[in-house]
Amino acid sequence: MPDFDPNNVNLTEVSQEDIVCWYAISGNDYDGRLGARVSSIFVIGFISTATTLFPVIAKRVPSWKIPFGVYLFARYFGTGVIVATAFIHLLDPSYSSIGPNSCIGISGHWGDYSWCAAIVLSSMMMVFLLDLAADVFVEWKYGVHRDETAVDSFLTGYHDPTHGRDHVHRHPENEEEAQKGEGTPPHAAAAAAVNSKEGTVDWREDGESIVAERSFRQQIAAFLILEFGVIFHSVIIGLNLGVVGDEFSTLYPVLVFHQSFEGLGIGARMSAIPFGKHKWLPWILCLAYGLTTPISIAIGLGVRTSYAPNSKTAMIVQGVLDAISAGILIYTGLVELLARDFLFDPDRTKSRLRLLFMVVCMLFGAGIMALLGKWA
Repeated sequence: MPDFDPNNVNLTEVSQEDIVCWYAISGNDYDGRLGARVSSIFVIGFISTATTLFPVIAKRVPSWKIPFGVYLFARYFGTGVIVATAFIHLLDPSYSSIGPNSCIGISGHWGDYSWCAAIVLSSMMMVFLLDLAADVFVEWKYGVHRDETAVDSFLTGYHDPTHGRDHVHRHPENEEEAQKGEGTPPHAAAAAAVNSKEGTVDWREDGESIVAERSFRQQIAAFLILEFGVIFHSVIIGLNLGVVGDEFSTLYPVLVFHQSFEGLGIGARMSAIPFGKHKWLPWILCLAYGLTTPISIAIGLGVRTSYAPNSKTAMIVQGVLDAISAGILIYTGLVELLARDFLFDPDRTKSRLRLLFMVVCMLFGAGIMALLGKWA
């Protein structure tokens, strides 16, 4: 590269790498406006934290009287945002950084294989294995298993109302019902827990807490993977905002919306998890997302005169992290969110108007987030 002179090119000697990297690689673009950049730390930090906390607080504070439709909008708008983030804000930038037509992709061993696609695939498979392992562990620990008729119900359109996702028997409605069912004393009808050896019902005091804990562990693993992927992305955009040049005026307001939409999606998903005795965890998770980008912006400002986001090293790091995050969010968005909420939910057709509203909210979120990809 140091020997490449764009004003004096011998086409028989110059390589594709020389030309592409000359256009792609640049130094530090920082152009001042320190006050505005410092303000972005507080503005983005406040907005992203507030939008993440809103669904969580609204569900835990009944006095707010938030309409159920608002909650549905937040949840499924956020689903669309997450899916669009995976493809538009992560997959495409990763290909731009280390894809086959990039400076990195035609340099050295990066050009020997489609590494960007391989990283995305590996990330998806790793998340799948973690998700599977978490489900298997929880089912083994609590002695339950999934409903064998779930797939048949989806394929045939028939749903047996006596079957649920797991073989967990319902609580007795009253003491008399409990006595009829198992001959248990009235005081034992407080809750039910599944017997891990025979699949029968044992009435015991802590049954309800066991079912809640099992549900929590099944859902929190998938959510932590989702937030992990989003945080990776937030670190990168925060660093870039701290040192970007002419694009700062456009990037700043776009990232305010970008982070608030992502935060709304994360918060809505978090509010659906039964945290139970882990009451402190949602607040920590909300703050983890809300503070990641501001901290990254502050770090970017700290190295504003030396960090070059378009150097080869920076592009490799950004490309790899974007590819990992893309794989995580593609799996999570399509499997954990779209498939489970729309395809494999046996109750989805109970209210077709609600289903239509959910689909419209999801498409709206995906469309808005895809549009923001034009600028960030």
